[in-house]
Amino acid sequence: MNISGLAMAGGSEIIMSNAQYCQRWLLTMVLMIPFGPAWADWELDNAQSAINFISIKNNSAGEVHGFTSLSGFIAATGKVQIAINLNSVQTLVEVRNERMRELLFETVAFPAAQITANVDPAMLAAAVDSGVIAASVPVTLALHGHEKTMTIAVVAVGSGDGSLRVFTKRPVIVSAADFALDKGVSMLKTIAGLQSISNAIPVTFDLQFVPTQ
Repeated sequence: MNISGLAMAGGSEIIMSNAQYCQRWLLTMVLMIPFGPAWADWELDNAQSAINFISIKNNSAGEVHGFTSLSGFIAATGKVQIAINLNSVQTLVEVRNERMRELLFETVAFPAAQITANVDPAMLAAAVDSGVIAASVPVTLALHGHEKTMTIAVVAVGSGDGSLRVFTKRPVIVSAADFALDKGVSMLKTIAGLQSISNAIPVTFDLQFVPTQ
């Protein structure tokens, strides 16, 4: 390799190194949002929680995907905050995981998504007392540099140990175009040799929160 080639290779390595550094920094900053006991009355149990989405291909085949790294809290005031590590996307096919990270979510620039909401504290109190509460809650999703607020039907179930389970009553339909993900969907369709991938994406969540004290 000549000197110019070496310089180009070295420049590429520097660019990649800087990109990886920025990615780690952005993800660290997002996930450093105070989710700890000092701020939360209930903390999300990642091992017992799931956020799943379904990709529908060629208008007939559906596949369930999810994320393995979630964090968040619910405060007694009703504030809810969830962070999704988009690099943890899991489709059970590693090459597809890589394509979603790089082409769809573009995790170098957008490493995490955030879900925020405010719920009635009385609802939380009723659910914690071994109750089952159903409600429609305005929820804001920040994803890929865009935000949208949607009303989601949820069910909250309490247990004797003070923990809370919160799950979707029915799937939430998220439009890829609302978050500028439609271009990424098109790229995935092309690289996989598919006729179509739906831009309407059903999403569900089942989240377990444990008391911090």
